[in-house]
Amino acid sequence: MIEVIKKGLETSIQDYPGRIGSLNQGFPASGPMDSWSFRLANILVGNKSDEAALECQFIGPTLKFKNDRIIAITGADMSPKLDGKNIPLWESIEVKANQILEMQFSSIGARSYIAFSGGIDSKPWLNSRSTFHKAGVGGIDGKAIQDGQILPLKKNKIINPRKIKKKSIPIMSVDKNWSIEVVRGPNDDWIDEEGHKIFLNSKWKLQAKSDRTGYRLDGPKLSFSEKATNKSLEHGSEPSNIIDQGYPAGAINLAGQTPIILVNDGPSMGGFINPYTVPSAAFWKLGQAKPGDTFNFVEISVEKAQLLRTEQSVICSEESLESLNNNKENDKNEIIKKLDPIKIIDFEKDKLDEKIRRKIMEKKGIKNMKVRFFN
Repeated sequence: MIEVIKKGLETSIQDYPGRIGSLNQGFPASGPMDSWSFRLANILVGNKSDEAALECQFIGPTLKFKNDRIIAITGADMSPKLDGKNIPLWESIEVKANQILEMQFSSIGARSYIAFSGGIDSKPWLNSRSTFHKAGVGGIDGKAIQDGQILPLKKNKIINPRKIKKKSIPIMSVDKNWSIEVVRGPNDDWIDEEGHKIFLNSKWKLQAKSDRTGYRLDGPKLSFSEKATNKSLEHGSEPSNIIDQGYPAGAINLAGQTPIILVNDGPSMGGFINPYTVPSAAFWKLGQAKPGDTFNFVEISVEKAQLLRTEQSVICSEESLESLNNNKENDKNEIIKKLDPIKIIDFEKDKLDEKIRRKIMEKKGIKNMKVRFFN
């Protein structure tokens, strides 16, 4: 168990990939903003990547350990200390009972992750331990951790020391500028070509009025296509209005002339257009950006976005441990060497194609058809 001496700023329990499959009930996935750092923290303490851990935002907590534990801290540098002595990030640390972990303001990055061997033993809600503050669900009592609270942990694991390879650590901005990948759509045709040039060639500043629901951006005004300015009444009066539609995670929601990136706790639908979407592999950058930082957006293809996610999933495995052969335990699962590209199948289209084939066969009086395939 762990006693919370100081809670930090909205330090919350999260798990990866979060609350999947609950959008129809009105609940977002939540989960860690920087899943790259989060997953590597769990790998360092011998957990599966989906075990619950702590996400620390801007200011870290002070924690007292009630028993021995292996921990790891990744992500933003919050100058962690154990009993007053500096400890490193990106490697496993052995902590003894009654020792105190202190974390400060983040100097580089915005969010740190603390993983504990065994994981946090909070009660799952909709198959996830992730905290969703605004609805008061997940985590412990649906809130960020509180001063004086006791955090329950699962059974401790004994592992050999572990460390992440330098090349597997995400490189964070030190100059407040971030290059963020985007994919066009789903409503890119509501912006004209001049508007796309403005969006992709401008600096966008992250507003202080941003949180895990949405990242509000300051920047130039965009121009719209004929589709947005000459439309039927049900789409609303403003060019950025559209009849209510589903929002993908990472959608860049255009509310009037204010782009809002819908992040982990964002809404699932609404009446604004989304000309671009930030792919999941680039979410870690959003999670590590601070208010006042600037974004420039780089357009990539869907195929490139899928490749980036595949590569990131390989990195977020035991492949990223130094001296891997010495650190493998006998009961560990086989290391993933390669992930196949994601294949998307439209089952509704397949069903429609089958109906069309049947109608053609009936029309021509063909009851049975034999097909021979040749190489």
